[in-house]
Amino acid sequence: MECQEGAVSCLSWALIVGGAAFLWYQTRSRSAAQYGRYTPAGRRCCSARLGWFLQEVPAFALPLLLLLFTEKRKGSSGKMLLLSTFTLHYFNRSFIYAFLTRGQPVPLDTVVCAVIFCSLNGFLQGHHLLHCAQFEDTWLKDARLAAGLLLFVVGMSINTHSDYILRNLRKPEEIVYRIPYGGMFEFVSGANFFGEIVEWCGYAVAVWSLPAFAFAFFTICSIGPRAYQHHRDYLKRFKNYPQSRKAVLPFLL
Repeated sequence: MECQEGAVSCLSWALIVGGAAFLWYQTRSRSAAQYGRYTPAGRRCCSARLGWFLQEVPAFALPLLLLLFTEKRKGSSGKMLLLSTFTLHYFNRSFIYAFLTRGQPVPLDTVVCAVIFCSLNGFLQGHHLLHCAQFEDTWLKDARLAAGLLLFVVGMSINTHSDYILRNLRKPEEIVYRIPYGGMFEFVSGANFFGEIVEWCGYAVAVWSLPAFAFAFFTICSIGPRAYQHHRDYLKRFKNYPQSRKAVLPFLL
């Protein structure tokens, strides 16, 4: 398959414009996206485990399908390394997080929107890495790759550890909210969101391309406001909530 430069450019800018629009809307309306603790009564939902699996698995499966039809070329070591980081996150989300979660049912329209996004982004990141990006074998020694991968690993570690803390605040079949403690929750209310932002910023630095930066930007715009909404919700729910915590950026925001 040849590089579809037009599709890559359009999808990348769609992420940037969509992220900016989402951030503007969330900031102006100050209303939370209606899923999880903010799901209104009466919406048609599916179980949290099924919902998370369905919406995340396209971003894992599509890059692998593209890989099956891609012949090995020069610089493929770097491509495989970066593709592995992307699919590792979505393997965790699809097959580990999804089947361990104790979250609330997910609205069906949210699942459909997430499936569309993960499908398009999975294609964008996979196609760009496999068919458009050009890496020399010496690129494996590049400082940007090392720094980006380090950020990715640190971010994913924070993200998965924060998910573990949140998951263990509840007993099976229990729907209740408690104050999370430990790890990055000592500094921010949205520790899981902070970890994921660090992850994709690291990925963007490592790949150093428009599609990767567009995805990182969209992530910041979409889950940054979510972290702020959770922070505000915690402050309303709990009178003893730690006042020193920020929403998503330690010591800053």
